[in-house]
Amino acid sequence: MDEATGRREWVYPAWVKGHFQNLRKWSFVALQAFLFVTPWIHLRGHQIIQFDLPARQLHVAGSIYSAQDTIFLFLVLFFLALLLFFVTSLWGRIWCGYACPQTVFLETWVHTVERWIEGHRGQRMALDKGPWTAQKVGKKAAKWTIFAAISVVISMTFVSWFAGTRALWTGQASTGAYGAVAFFAGVMFLDLAWFREQFCNFLCPYARFQGVIAGPNSLVITYDEARGEPRRQKGVKIPKEQLGACIDCNKCVAVCPTGIDIRDGYQLECIGCAKCVDACTPIMAKFNQETLVRYSTEVEEKGGETSLVRPRPVLYAVGLIVTALVFVGLLAARHELDVTVNRAPGSLYTVDPDGMVRNTFILQVGNKQFVEAPAAITVSVEGLDDIEVIVPPVQLATGQSVKVPLVIRHAHTDDLPRTAPLDIRVRSDFDEVVVKTTFKTDAGVGG
Repeated sequence: MDEATGRREWVYPAWVKGHFQNLRKWSFVALQAFLFVTPWIHLRGHQIIQFDLPARQLHVAGSIYSAQDTIFLFLVLFFLALLLFFVTSLWGRIWCGYACPQTVFLETWVHTVERWIEGHRGQRMALDKGPWTAQKVGKKAAKWTIFAAISVVISMTFVSWFAGTRALWTGQASTGAYGAVAFFAGVMFLDLAWFREQFCNFLCPYARFQGVIAGPNSLVITYDEARGEPRRQKGVKIPKEQLGACIDCNKCVAVCPTGIDIRDGYQLECIGCAKCVDACTPIMAKFNQETLVRYSTEVEEKGGETSLVRPRPVLYAVGLIVTALVFVGLLAARHELDVTVNRAPGSLYTVDPDGMVRNTFILQVGNKQFVEAPAAITVSVEGLDDIEVIVPPVQLATGQSVKVPLVIRHAHTDDLPRTAPLDIRVRSDFDEVVVKTTFKTDAGVGG
């Protein structure tokens, strides 16, 4: 943005190759493979990960997580937040440069398509400054058409995580799902075609609060001013022996995706992509010198030694470990069968005409796993000898929950205690749950 007029200044980042760009490329490939491929993976006939908003369920690897499993979603989000804080405290804005969806889509699609259709940086700048000829209209139309197609594909993929891939891509999803596709496609097209780096510069909240998380020992992109300055300047004569190593080639500025000059010092707009590092490195190599732009820390720039073991990263690391252990523990204790046993209202116990003591319960069983055919449920009771269990046959389809009466009878004997502990064991072919309850009888009998 032009600070004098407040008007938008378009950024035309030049293409650059190098070590860090190779790392970013593989990061982009892995992240987009996860985004685009995962919704097409199915297990037991169902999408391996799906956020089913109408049913208020999360489907993961054949299991169904409902509202009562919200703790798992909270722990995952809390873990990811702590992970972001931990990474930021150590490596600065590595998230922005290597993993942020905004960066991934801009680098993978926008800049690639523009280079393919409009040419290199100088050609793109000349095209935009020139008159609207037939050639310019054709190139812009082709570029925007491709952007629109990319926006639709990304939007369809994103909504597939919620509406289901098979339903959405075969025209069987709800009207609301396709409305969401249209909305997100419009937003994505606006972002790719116009907004671009302005999101990082003006809207992204992480760009603001990361400054609080990072510290003097956090890794950032720095310019070696002591070696680089003073630069050659037009109209200013500086003795050759006093000149710095920077030859003022402006390569670092030309490749910057946010349009800043890293030589002016660290700036909020810097996303840590290291394009300027990869641009400066081969230039300085021609003079047998190390790059002037590099990953460094404020402490290193002042001649100190960066410390990795610091209170803040250690605190985040401890939080990550504790959160992970809690998550694993709760997950290990979680059952695919959701079982509750409640005593029938108004019926503590009864004595049947044949002298048997009857306790009646309401058994509720829910299936939280995807099954190809309804799963047969068996119920057994342990804790008393010679008991009779009466329960109707139960079969549960995927996500189904049923309530059935459970009757437990025992002979009316003198040695029967007033309250006897029982274990009600509910089994399926994929899970087993034991619920503890008690068998009640009248106070006048034994014990």
